[in-house]
Amino acid sequence: MPQPIPYLAFNGSCTDAMRFYAEVLGGKLSIMTNRRSPFADRCPPEHLDRVMYAQLELEDGVSLYAGDRPPDMPYQGIHGISIALNYDSAEKAQQVFDALATGGTVTMPFSETFWARKFGMVTDRFGCHWMVNGERIDIRLAA
Repeated sequence: MPQPIPYLAFNGSCTDAMRFYAEVLGGKLSIMTNRRSPFADRCPPEHLDRVMYAQLELEDGVSLYAGDRPPDMPYQGIHGISIALNYDSAEKAQQVFDALATGGTVTMPFSETFWARKFGMVTDRFGCHWMVNGERIDIRLAA
């Protein structure tokens, strides 16, 4: 079965964003700029150092992909999606939440909920929306 993988689009800040996510979330980061791609000769010079493709390999084979928008596509920011993170420890979730909130905007403070011991929502300084759960509580969902 295919695994859905978030693919984030940035407008020139992909390298900084993905390095930040690697620092906060851990994992192995790989980045290919347009300059190093097979399409370098067809790329406008001002876009050569933008990211064509980045992959952050997290624990358990989970990945986060990203790139800077192509030169001929308008950029409208990251919208309509949030990335949910689940941690077994509320303390670890709090650390990650606080790190993602640095320079960003907390949209829901990290606090107790009925589905997790702690939960919070934040938009980081790169415009990515995160939902962080610490110690999820098993609840019954309607089918």
